[in-house]
Amino acid sequence: QVQLVESGGGLVQPGGSLRLSCAASGFSFEVETMAWFRQFPGKQREWVATIDSGGNPHYDYSMEGRFIISRDNAKNTVYLQMNSLKPGDTGVYYCNRIPPFPHLWGQGTQVTVSA
Repeated sequence: QVQLVESGGGLVQPGGSLRLSCAASGFSFEVETMAWFRQFPGKQREWVATIDSGGNPHYDYSMEGRFIISRDNAKNTVYLQMNSLKPGDTGVYYCNRIPPFPHLWGQGTQVTVSA
């Protein structure tokens, strides 16, 4: 019943922006810490950012202030605003709760940053 559906990815030029969305259902979204992860080609999935039930965000240091995580509990949706995108940000972006549902990862959404 748990569903995590990522969207909003696409092809952008370096320096551009994207806003990713994660539509969640099947669990008590409003009380859970949610997170964004990403997976580079040939690499394991890595943590990008979290946001707790009170809306407090935390980021991996490598984001350098470029990304903003937010949530709308009324819509059961988590967002990731990505600015100043770099080619190194290219990958598949996923959402999940913390701790992640072990075997319920969605398809993710592809982000490609290229000139």
